[in-house]
Amino acid sequence: MELIDSHCHLDIGIFAARRATLLARARAVGVTRMVLPGVDRPGWDALFTLCRAEPGLYPAPGLHPLYLAEHRPGDLAELAAAIQRERVVAIGEIGLDYFFPDADRQGQQQLFEQQLRLAATAQLPVLLHVRKAHDQVLATLRRLRFRHGGIVHAYNGSRQQAEQFVGLGFALGICGTITYSRAHRVRAVAAAMPTASLVLETDSPDIPPAAHRGEENLPEYLPGILASLAELRQTPVEHLARATTTNAIRILGLPT
Repeated sequence: MELIDSHCHLDIGIFAARRATLLARARAVGVTRMVLPGVDRPGWDALFTLCRAEPGLYPAPGLHPLYLAEHRPGDLAELAAAIQRERVVAIGEIGLDYFFPDADRQGQQQLFEQQLRLAATAQLPVLLHVRKAHDQVLATLRRLRFRHGGIVHAYNGSRQQAEQFVGLGFALGICGTITYSRAHRVRAVAAAMPTASLVLETDSPDIPPAAHRGEENLPEYLPGILASLAELRQTPVEHLARATTTNAIRILGLPT
């Protein structure tokens, strides 16, 4: 089975000394391709270098809403230049995060819209980071008439919101959250949505599956997430492996 981890951060510094080993272990269990989102300008150079050096790794640079205070005025121009220079598969991760009460909502909104416009100009999909702001993100996508789709990373909204995202051309990122029995809403969405709307992700090193709770999450754990999804949907693992891989290729325009 070929699996695609549609969202992991294997480029970050904590993995540097053992990255080759982790890549080999992931590939050994069928995780042959990975999409690596960027979160800030200082991290993009290492991201691009890694993706150029390793087959099956794809960059998706972006400016994350949680690091709003660290982004600089020239970062958007640098992002636009990087899109032209590198083999970018998406802009990400971008979006809105209202989890913290003191979040600068206006600043996040402005940055989100600027990056959506860059993606639209480049005709690229986006990787969406959304917490406590699903309706606001949906409203923004509609208002800007964004037509290039993407993935709602680590989806955690309602089924109704999921249906709206799918209607706008987005897939839902299914991650380790579904392996926890108490995650009723996320598990219900993962079980009910059309197979064509689902992709797999780890968000490594975050959101470890239940079998590795409290540990660092790794791309090699993706088959366990797939197994949990297959159990929830009462669908053969092989069928979901093919479908989620096909979906990621389609949504992100990856090589076949």
